[in-house]
Amino acid sequence: MEQINLFEKIDSQPLAARLRPNTLEDFVGQKHLLGKGKVLRNIIESDNVGSMIFWGPPGVGKTTLARIIANKTKAHFIDFSAVTSGIKEIKSVMEEAEKNRQFGEKTILFVDEIHRFNKAQQDAFLPYVEKGSIILIGATTENPSFEVNSALLSRCKVFVLNQLSTDDILEILQNALKSPSGYGNKKINISKELLNAIALFSNGDARNALTTLEMAILNGKVKNDGSILVDKNNIEQCTSKKTFLYDKKGEEHYNLISALHKSMRNSDPDAAIYWLARMLESGEDPLYVARRIIRFASEDIGLADSKALSIAVDAYQACHYLGMPECNVILTHAVTYMAMSPKSNSMEVAYNLAKEDALNMLDEPVPLVIRNAETSLMKNLGYGKGYIYAHDTKEKMANMQCLPDSLKNKVYYHPSEEGLEIRYKERLKQIKEIKAKLKSK
Repeated sequence: MEQINLFEKIDSQPLAARLRPNTLEDFVGQKHLLGKGKVLRNIIESDNVGSMIFWGPPGVGKTTLARIIANKTKAHFIDFSAVTSGIKEIKSVMEEAEKNRQFGEKTILFVDEIHRFNKAQQDAFLPYVEKGSIILIGATTENPSFEVNSALLSRCKVFVLNQLSTDDILEILQNALKSPSGYGNKKINISKELLNAIALFSNGDARNALTTLEMAILNGKVKNDGSILVDKNNIEQCTSKKTFLYDKKGEEHYNLISALHKSMRNSDPDAAIYWLARMLESGEDPLYVARRIIRFASEDIGLADSKALSIAVDAYQACHYLGMPECNVILTHAVTYMAMSPKSNSMEVAYNLAKEDALNMLDEPVPLVIRNAETSLMKNLGYGKGYIYAHDTKEKMANMQCLPDSLKNKVYYHPSEEGLEIRYKERLKQIKEIKAKLKSK
């Protein structure tokens, strides 16, 4: 009777919990850290774990890696939550760890959401980490440079976990359909297109994807043969999104971002807002949209309105803090500003021209006049000879050649006459006139 209750208890766990990998072989994603011969894999397999921080977005495997370490290590492993624990609990655990150390036993303390601890709570760990009473493993979705005390951070190796790819999420979903811990003992009829839609909507979050799949299956149509059919309607209800907006290859994903970009470029705020809404309401990651707006601010506006870049970066940060749906108006603010701003692609053109020369002339020497003479030998060879410190001149510039000889007088930046860039065009003309006068002296 107890075995039946235990089975029922396990079976009632959420799908994501039932499918949590116990070994590195079952872990999906993070090949840059866990591929054969990679540093984190070696550390775990050799049970040579030191204090570390796992930093990455939700659902990429931070807690799972900690549990894999728990299964592999010979140390005493303590799972600790920053949400439910205070200084009293920290000190109690630290005292236990210190006793274990005196008996020659290591203690690994895993702290989920370590960024939720305040400075005083984090400081409570420090002396025990320093003297080796504990090996601290923290997990955070926030940048540890800002959220973890510098003294504690300096004693930890930070491993950055990346957002899972669509292929990674698809592999996890397919495993869920095959695994006995998932739906391997049931016949689930769901198309590859719908699995792909779930993967796209999850934004690289495995837990989100598995929860959506579970909800869709629980609400699927049970056939006479006991099989369960999951159709597009199920997915739309479980995600509150219209799945037809993205096809199985993600082509529509790129069509929509292209439409947004080109609407802003064409100074059409209404179209830009529409395509933005299409993307957000279909489940697109708002941070992806925000990153593309940042690129647009320099690629299509540039010096015509340098404030556009600041607004784009501010929008990204605001979206990071707020998330959906609150950040939709932030992105509307940003795309409207981009659409209404004067346009110039001079930054894009300038870089591409310079890139072509840089790739074709990778070994062009830096002119001696602008090299640093770090040693007496370098000085004797002419490094820095003739260099003029611009701030020491009346004009605040000198007629020095800063390009290689083969590119002398080459021009990459061609300012437009749009917006504020017309001022930079006048300034550039003025600079060239001053240098011409200096050259004639």
